[in-house]
Amino acid sequence: MSETVRLALGVLPFIALVAAAATTGAMFQPGPWYESLSKPWWTPPNWAFPVVWTTLYVMIAAAGWLVWRAEGLSLALGLWVVQLVFNAAWSWIMFSRREIALALVDAVAMWVAILAFIVVAWPISRTASLLFLPYIAWVSTAIALNWSVLARNPQA
Repeated sequence: MSETVRLALGVLPFIALVAAAATTGAMFQPGPWYESLSKPWWTPPNWAFPVVWTTLYVMIAAAGWLVWRAEGLSLALGLWVVQLVFNAAWSWIMFSRREIALALVDAVAMWVAILAFIVVAWPISRTASLLFLPYIAWVSTAIALNWSVLARNPQA
């Protein structure tokens, strides 16, 4: 088997895991309930979310693959999985269960897991850590938005 084929096959599980997490975002859409909530003026437009998340998911898959390739099963890879679980849970909590406060807790836990991945992965693959910087920036924005929606809609 050629090196190119072996590398391509190695990245497939990471693409599949990220695609599975992304599926929750597709399954649990904001819908009329979310649209009816009061949101801050700086809320990104609806079209931005799929564009940004598609880009981030590619980067997340690449980062996981880079760490796995460099070190195999490791703490960094475990943190990669943990952040992905929190990522997958957020849309379900927010849009299916309509639990804004619990979604905020999930987002903060995701942020902590992302930061932990960045720190732990740094000596293994700086590229993997750097690929997570736009992700933590976006999740930071999502946390601020989630908090603002909660504060503006305490009875929702």
